[in-house]
Amino acid sequence: QTRTSEVFNNEILVNVFYCIISVSTLNMQIRNSVVAPLASLARFHPIVIEGMGYYDPRDPVVVARQVTSQLQQHLVETQNNNNKSLLVITQGDPKRERGISAITPLVARELNVRRGLVCLDEELNSYHSRNADRNDVILEFRYSQLTQMLEEQEHPSDKSSNKSIVTHMEEKVDSLIRYKNKQREERGMAPLKDYFKEFALLQEVTKAAMRKICGDLTVVHTADNISDFSVTSFYTVGLELGLVEKEQMVPYGIMDKLDFDQIDKR
Repeated sequence: QTRTSEVFNNEILVNVFYCIISVSTLNMQIRNSVVAPLASLARFHPIVIEGMGYYDPRDPVVVARQVTSQLQQHLVETQNNNNKSLLVITQGDPKRERGISAITPLVARELNVRRGLVCLDEELNSYHSRNADRNDVILEFRYSQLTQMLEEQEHPSDKSSNKSIVTHMEEKVDSLIRYKNKQREERGMAPLKDYFKEFALLQEVTKAAMRKICGDLTVVHTADNISDFSVTSFYTVGLELGLVEKEQMVPYGIMDKLDFDQIDKR
C-alpha cells in the first residue's frame, strides 16, 4: 500500500511539473511574440475584418466566402495599394466556432495570405493577449505601440488645441457610449459593459494606425445590418474623424435577417 501511495504521489508531482512547464512556455511564447516593429507593416496592404463575435448564428464558412468575394472584387477595382502583399489584421479574438474569430482565418485562407495581430497591453487587459488566436500570425503588435505613434499626430482640423488623434477618438467613443446607454435605458436595458470602451478604441486605433503606416487599408464588415449595441458599431468614429474613408470600406453585400435582441443578450 505504501509503494502504491508513493507511485501515486510521484504521478501527481510529475503532472504538476508538466502543468507548470506548459504555463511557463505559454507565457514565454506570449512575451516573445511581441517583436515586430511598426515599420514592418509598411510592405503590406492591411485588411481589417469587423463583425459579430461568438453569438453570430450564421455558418462562418458561408460568411467567409461572401466576405472573400466582396474583398476580391474591391481589391481588383482599387488596384490594392500598388499591389502590396495582403495581410489580414485580427484584434485578439479568442478562437471560437462561430463569429469573427472563426470567419477571419477562413478569409485569410481563401485569399492565401497570412495574418497580423493587435492585442491590448497586459496593463489594460490581463486576458486579451493570453487568449488570442495566433495561428498563422506572422506579425504581432500591442495597442500601446499604435497609440504612441498616433499620439504624435494632431487632427488636421484641431491643431490649435494640440489634441492627438487618440484623444479625439476617446472623446468620440465616450460620447457614443453615453448616447447608446441612453437608448438602452429607454428600452429598459442595462448599460453597455465596461469593456466596450477599450475594445472600441482598439478597433478604431488599429485602423487609424494601419492606414498611417501602410498608406491605405481595406475594412470589411461581416454583415450589412450592424447592431447599434455592438463594438463594430463604433466604426463611425473613424469615419467621422476622417481616419477611414468610405471608399476604403467594403460592404458585406447581403442583408441577412438578424434579430439582435435574441442573439446578443449582453
